[in-house]
Amino acid sequence: MKRTERRHLKQNDLGALTRQVQETFEEHKSEATWIVGVLVVIGVAVFGYWAWHERVESRGHALLAEALIVQEARVGPPAAATGGAGLTFPTERERAQAVVAKFKATADAYPSTDAGLFARYQEASTQMVLGNPAEAAKAYQQVIDQGGDKLYGQMARLGLAEAHARNGQFEQAITAYKELVQRKDGQLPVDGILIQLGRVYRDAGRANDAQQTFNRLVEEFPDSPFNADAKRELDALKKAKIA
Repeated sequence: MKRTERRHLKQNDLGALTRQVQETFEEHKSEATWIVGVLVVIGVAVFGYWAWHERVESRGHALLAEALIVQEARVGPPAAATGGAGLTFPTERERAQAVVAKFKATADAYPSTDAGLFARYQEASTQMVLGNPAEAAKAYQQVIDQGGDKLYGQMARLGLAEAHARNGQFEQAITAYKELVQRKDGQLPVDGILIQLGRVYRDAGRANDAQQTFNRLVEEFPDSPFNADAKRELDALKKAKIA
């Protein structure tokens, strides 16, 4: 077949295909227009959400940065008295109180963002430092509600258990620690949870349960950094029984 004939055939085929596409589009013109319109609306909505999310995250991180500056502030005499510069607080407690307020403000303003979640967790842990386990428990619970089964959520469950123990709510603390130990997908070290669980059993007057928990830690985690602590706890329990 001559080259010119092949070219004509290709052109004819292309022309036929073009006409077929045009005819198909004309037949479904209204449907195609509707689909395109929907896609445009979805695209605008996705872009709008992304832009809004970025603005929210940016503002949240800005507030978080302010809280972290307070957290790192120097404790001591005012800067003017020492010839230095920067934020200072007379005592550790006053700094911690200011930090709690900053973290709480960030978390309240942007609770569903990463910055807000981190801020709420820091609020809870600082409340523990201040000796306010009841307030810490509320903040930890909010982290759990927002963080779910992610790492922050699990860490908050551990913090909540400690807050219950510090508040004298031993049974609630025991239940929380046991749930963390039994998790198959847990990201927290089981030996670290066991040492806390054993101590809560001890404080709750459940010496046998405490002994079993410390023994489990020693037997199952011989290389654990908490192994020596568990052995000391066992020795103390044995001496208490003898006495």
